[in-house]
Amino acid sequence: MNVRRMPSRHATLQSCALLSCALLSCALPCSLSAAAAAPATMRLASLEWLPYTGAGLDQGGMATAVAAAVAKQFEYKVKVDYFPWSRAMQVGGEDPGYAGYFPAYYTEERARQCYFSAPMGHSTVGLAFLKSQPLQWHAARDLIGMHIGVVAGYSNGGEFDALVKQGKLRVDASPGDAFNLKKLLAGRVRAVVIDKSVLRYLLLSDPALRRDRGQIVFHDTVLAELSLHICFQRTPAGLKMQQDFDAALQHTDIVKIENAYFLNMENKAGAK
Repeated sequence: MNVRRMPSRHATLQSCALLSCALLSCALPCSLSAAAAAPATMRLASLEWLPYTGAGLDQGGMATAVAAAVAKQFEYKVKVDYFPWSRAMQVGGEDPGYAGYFPAYYTEERARQCYFSAPMGHSTVGLAFLKSQPLQWHAARDLIGMHIGVVAGYSNGGEFDALVKQGKLRVDASPGDAFNLKKLLAGRVRAVVIDKSVLRYLLLSDPALRRDRGQIVFHDTVLAELSLHICFQRTPAGLKMQQDFDAALQHTDIVKIENAYFLNMENKAGAK
Protein backbone atom coordinates (compact mmCIF):
# COMPACT_ATOMS: atom_id res chain seq x y z
CA MET A 1 0.00 0.00 0.00
CA ASN A 2 1.30 3.35 -1.00
CA VAL A 3 1.34 5.82 1.86
CA ARG A 4 1.11 9.57 1.09
CA ARG A 5 3.79 11.28 3.04
CA MET A 6 2.96 14.77 4.36
CA PRO A 7 5.61 17.30 3.50
CA SER A 8 7.88 18.25 6.33
CA ARG A 9 7.70 21.69 7.95
CA HIS A 10 11.07 22.52 6.44
CA ALA A 11 9.91 21.56 2.95
CA THR A 12 6.74 23.58 3.36
CA LEU A 13 8.66 26.68 4.42
CA GLN A 14 11.08 26.18 1.55
CA SER A 15 8.23 25.91 -0.95
CA CYS A 16 6.60 29.05 0.45
CA ALA A 17 9.88 30.90 0.17
CA LEU A 18 10.31 29.84 -3.43
CA LEU A 19 6.75 30.86 -4.24
CA SER A 20 7.26 34.26 -2.59
CA CYS A 21 10.42 34.83 -4.58
CA ALA A 22 8.63 33.86 -7.78
CA LEU A 23 5.81 36.30 -7.06
CA LEU A 24 8.25 39.07 -6.17
CA SER A 25 10.27 38.43 -9.30
CA CYS A 26 7.10 38.95 -11.34
CA ALA A 27 5.93 42.00 -9.43
CA LEU A 28 9.27 43.78 -9.09
CA PRO A 29 9.93 44.38 -12.80
CA CYS A 30 6.36 45.69 -13.15
CA SER A 31 6.89 48.08 -10.22
CA LEU A 32 10.22 49.24 -11.58
CA SER A 33 8.71 49.69 -15.02
CA ALA A 34 5.86 51.77 -13.62
CA ALA A 35 8.30 53.92 -11.63
CA ALA A 36 10.48 54.41 -14.69
CA ALA A 37 7.45 55.45 -16.75
CA ALA A 38 6.26 58.04 -14.21
CA PRO A 39 7.39 61.55 -15.26
CA ALA A 40 9.68 63.52 -12.99
CA THR A 41 8.39 66.81 -11.56
CA MET A 42 9.50 70.32 -12.45
CA ARG A 43 8.33 72.38 -9.46
CA LEU A 44 8.01 76.09 -10.15
CA ALA A 45 7.05 79.13 -8.10
CA SER A 46 4.70 81.68 -9.63
CA LEU A 47 2.10 84.35 -8.88
CA GLU A 48 -1.57 84.97 -9.60
CA TRP A 49 -1.32 86.82 -12.93
CA LEU A 50 -4.42 86.05 -14.93
CA PRO A 51 -4.55 84.70 -17.60
CA TYR A 52 -0.87 83.74 -17.60
CA THR A 53 -0.85 81.92 -14.25
CA GLY A 54 -3.42 81.25 -11.55
CA ALA A 55 -4.48 78.45 -9.24
CA GLY A 56 -8.11 78.70 -10.32
CA LEU A 57 -7.46 78.88 -14.05
CA ASP A 58 -7.90 76.07 -16.55
CA GLN A 59 -4.52 74.25 -16.82
CA GLY A 60 -3.14 76.72 -14.29
CA GLY A 61 -3.11 79.53 -16.84
CA MET A 62 -1.87 80.12 -20.37
CA ALA A 63 1.84 80.32 -19.48
CA THR A 64 1.54 77.19 -17.35
CA ALA A 65 -0.08 75.37 -20.29
CA VAL A 66 2.94 76.28 -22.43
CA ALA A 67 5.42 75.20 -19.74
CA ALA A 68 3.60 71.88 -19.26
CA ALA A 69 3.55 71.16 -23.00
CA VAL A 70 7.30 71.82 -23.24
CA ALA A 71 8.19 69.79 -20.12
CA LYS A 72 6.14 66.82 -21.32
CA GLN A 73 8.47 66.48 -24.30
CA PHE A 74 11.39 65.55 -22.02
CA GLU A 75 9.23 63.47 -19.67
CA TYR A 76 8.61 66.01 -16.93
CA LYS A 77 5.37 67.26 -15.43
CA VAL A 78 4.98 70.79 -14.08
CA LYS A 79 3.79 71.57 -10.56
CA VAL A 80 3.21 75.22 -9.69
CA ASP A 81 2.94 76.84 -6.25
CA TYR A 82 1.60 80.41 -6.00
CA PHE A 83 3.02 83.28 -3.93
CA PRO A 84 3.20 87.08 -4.03
CA TRP A 85 5.71 87.87 -6.77
CA SER A 86 8.61 88.90 -4.53
CA ARG A 87 8.18 85.68 -2.53
CA ALA A 88 7.87 83.60 -5.71
CA MET A 89 11.23 84.92 -6.92
CA GLN A 90 12.87 84.15 -3.58
CA VAL A 91 11.43 80.65 -3.19
CA GLY A 92 11.84 79.67 -6.84
CA GLY A 93 15.35 81.08 -6.99
CA GLU A 94 16.73 79.69 -3.72
CA ASP A 95 14.68 76.77 -2.35
CA PRO A 96 16.28 73.46 -3.47
CA GLY A 97 12.80 71.96 -3.74
CA TYR A 98 12.11 74.17 -6.77
CA ALA A 99 13.53 74.32 -10.28
CA GLY A 100 12.87 78.04 -10.65
CA TYR A 101 10.14 80.66 -11.03
CA PHE A 102 8.03 82.09 -13.87
CA PRO A 103 6.78 83.92 -15.88
CA ALA A 104 9.64 86.39 -15.56
CA TYR A 105 10.64 89.35 -17.71
CA TYR A 106 14.28 89.27 -18.82
CA THR A 107 16.57 91.72 -17.03
CA GLU A 108 20.36 91.89 -16.88
CA GLU A 109 20.25 91.68 -13.09
CA ARG A 110 18.15 88.50 -13.10
CA ALA A 111 20.35 87.01 -15.80
CA ARG A 112 23.24 87.10 -13.33
CA GLN A 113 21.17 85.25 -10.73
CA CYS A 114 19.53 82.47 -12.74
CA TYR A 115 19.50 80.63 -16.07
CA PHE A 116 16.82 82.15 -18.29
CA SER A 117 14.89 79.89 -20.62
CA ALA A 118 14.32 81.01 -24.18
CA PRO A 119 11.13 83.10 -24.55
CA MET A 120 8.01 81.03 -23.80
CA GLY A 121 5.59 83.84 -24.60
CA HIS A 122 5.31 87.61 -24.68
CA SER A 123 3.53 90.34 -22.75
CA THR A 124 2.35 93.07 -25.10
CA VAL A 125 1.63 96.27 -23.17
CA GLY A 126 -0.37 98.96 -24.92
CA LEU A 127 -3.49 101.12 -24.80
CA ALA A 128 -7.14 100.12 -24.80
CA PHE A 129 -9.64 102.72 -25.95
CA LEU A 130 -13.29 103.03 -26.98
CA LYS A 131 -14.12 102.14 -30.55
CA SER A 132 -16.44 105.16 -30.67
CA GLN A 133 -13.52 107.46 -29.85
CA PRO A 134 -10.59 106.55 -32.15
CA LEU A 135 -7.13 107.12 -30.69
CA GLN A 136 -4.20 108.32 -32.78
CA TRP A 137 -0.73 107.99 -31.30
CA HIS A 138 2.73 106.71 -32.28
CA ALA A 139 4.90 107.62 -29.28
CA ALA A 140 4.22 108.18 -25.59
CA ARG A 141 4.67 111.94 -26.00
CA ASP A 142 1.58 111.95 -28.26
CA LEU A 143 -0.47 111.10 -25.16
CA ILE A 144 0.41 114.34 -23.38
CA GLY A 145 -2.77 116.14 -22.40
CA MET A 146 -4.86 112.94 -22.30
CA HIS A 147 -6.18 111.32 -19.12
CA ILE A 148 -4.73 107.76 -19.04
CA GLY A 149 -5.69 104.96 -16.66
CA VAL A 150 -2.85 102.88 -15.17
CA VAL A 151 -2.47 100.20 -12.49
CA ALA A 152 -0.71 101.53 -9.40
CA GLY A 153 2.88 100.30 -9.14
CA TYR A 154 3.13 98.87 -12.67
CA SER A 155 5.93 99.85 -15.06
CA ASN A 156 4.58 100.80 -18.48
CA GLY A 157 7.69 101.26 -20.59
CA GLY A 158 10.63 103.59 -20.17
CA GLU A 159 9.34 106.58 -22.17
CA PHE A 160 5.85 106.48 -20.67
CA ASP A 161 7.15 106.17 -17.09
CA ALA A 162 9.61 109.02 -17.63
CA LEU A 163 6.84 111.35 -18.85
CA VAL A 164 4.73 110.43 -15.82
CA LYS A 165 7.63 111.25 -13.45
CA GLN A 166 8.14 114.57 -15.22
CA GLY A 167 4.46 115.39 -14.69
CA LYS A 168 3.81 115.61 -18.43
CA LEU A 169 1.32 112.72 -18.54
CA ARG A 170 -1.92 112.77 -16.57
CA VAL A 171 -2.54 109.31 -15.14
CA ASP A 172 -5.36 107.92 -13.03
CA ALA A 173 -4.06 104.99 -10.92
CA SER A 174 -6.31 102.07 -9.95
CA PRO A 175 -5.65 98.86 -7.98
CA GLY A 176 -6.32 96.63 -11.00
CA ASP A 177 -7.00 96.43 -14.74
CA ALA A 178 -10.72 95.70 -14.38
CA PHE A 179 -11.16 98.98 -12.49
CA ASN A 180 -9.48 100.87 -15.32
CA LEU A 181 -11.64 99.29 -18.02
CA LYS A 182 -14.78 100.26 -16.11
CA LYS A 183 -13.45 103.83 -15.89
CA LEU A 184 -12.88 103.74 -19.65
CA LEU A 185 -16.47 102.60 -20.31
CA ALA A 186 -17.74 105.32 -17.95
CA GLY A 187 -15.77 108.00 -19.86
CA ARG A 188 -13.56 108.89 -16.90
CA VAL A 189 -10.30 108.23 -18.82
CA ARG A 190 -9.36 108.55 -22.50
CA ALA A 191 -7.46 105.26 -22.61
CA VAL A 192 -5.97 102.66 -20.26
CA VAL A 193 -2.57 100.97 -20.22
CA ILE A 194 -3.01 97.18 -20.20
CA ASP A 195 -1.45 93.90 -21.28
CA LYS A 196 -3.16 92.62 -24.44
CA SER A 197 -3.78 89.10 -23.08
CA VAL A 198 -5.04 90.46 -19.76
CA LEU A 199 -7.51 92.63 -21.70
CA ARG A 200 -8.69 89.66 -23.74
CA TYR A 201 -9.10 87.57 -20.60
CA LEU A 202 -11.05 90.23 -18.67
CA LEU A 203 -13.42 90.90 -21.56
CA LEU A 204 -14.27 87.20 -21.58
CA SER A 205 -14.34 86.45 -17.85
CA ASP A 206 -15.67 89.58 -16.11
CA PRO A 207 -19.50 89.67 -16.43
CA ALA A 208 -19.58 93.46 -16.06
CA LEU A 209 -17.13 93.86 -18.95
CA ARG A 210 -18.19 90.97 -21.17
CA ARG A 211 -21.45 92.61 -22.25
CA ASP A 212 -19.55 95.71 -23.45
CA ARG A 213 -16.49 93.98 -24.91
CA GLY A 214 -17.39 95.07 -28.44
CA GLN A 215 -16.85 98.69 -27.43
CA ILE A 216 -13.20 98.30 -26.35
CA VAL A 217 -10.27 98.12 -28.79
CA PHE A 218 -6.54 97.44 -28.26
CA HIS A 219 -4.37 99.90 -30.21
CA ASP A 220 -1.87 98.54 -32.74
CA THR A 221 0.89 100.81 -31.37
CA VAL A 222 2.46 99.23 -28.29
CA LEU A 223 4.23 100.71 -25.29
CA ALA A 224 6.35 97.64 -24.58
CA GLU A 225 6.84 94.09 -25.88
CA LEU A 226 8.30 92.00 -23.08
CA SER A 227 9.37 88.37 -23.42
CA LEU A 228 8.38 85.84 -20.74
CA HIS A 229 10.77 83.21 -19.37
CA ILE A 230 11.33 80.58 -16.73
CA CYS A 231 14.16 81.66 -14.42
CA PHE A 232 15.90 78.37 -13.55
CA GLN A 233 18.09 78.23 -10.46
CA ARG A 234 21.76 78.97 -11.09
CA THR A 235 22.96 75.45 -10.23
CA PRO A 236 24.26 72.54 -12.36
CA ALA A 237 20.78 70.96 -12.14
CA GLY A 238 19.18 74.28 -13.11
CA LEU A 239 21.46 74.60 -16.12
CA LYS A 240 20.59 71.07 -17.28
CA MET A 241 16.89 71.79 -16.85
CA GLN A 242 17.21 75.00 -18.83
CA GLN A 243 19.03 73.23 -21.65
CA ASP A 244 16.43 70.46 -21.83
CA PHE A 245 13.58 72.97 -21.69
CA ASP A 246 15.04 75.16 -24.43
CA ALA A 247 15.65 72.15 -26.69
CA ALA A 248 12.01 71.06 -26.32
CA LEU A 249 10.77 74.64 -26.69
CA GLN A 250 12.14 74.71 -30.24
CA HIS A 251 9.55 72.08 -31.18
CA THR A 252 6.62 73.80 -29.43
CA ASP A 253 4.06 75.97 -31.21
CA ILE A 254 3.50 78.57 -28.48
CA VAL A 255 1.02 80.63 -30.51
CA LYS A 256 -1.08 77.53 -31.21
CA ILE A 257 -1.28 76.73 -27.47
CA GLU A 258 -2.20 80.34 -26.61
CA ASN A 259 -4.86 80.53 -29.32
CA ALA A 260 -6.35 77.21 -28.22
CA TYR A 261 -6.41 78.45 -24.64
CA PHE A 262 -8.41 81.55 -25.53
CA LEU A 263 -10.66 79.65 -27.94
CA ASN A 264 -11.59 77.37 -25.05
CA MET A 265 -12.33 80.44 -22.93
CA GLU A 266 -14.48 81.96 -25.68
CA ASN A 267 -16.43 78.72 -26.05
CA LYS A 268 -17.08 78.62 -22.29
CA ALA A 269 -18.08 82.29 -22.25
CA GLY A 270 -20.46 81.71 -25.17
CA ALA A 271 -22.08 78.82 -23.36
CA LYS A 272 -23.01 81.00 -20.38
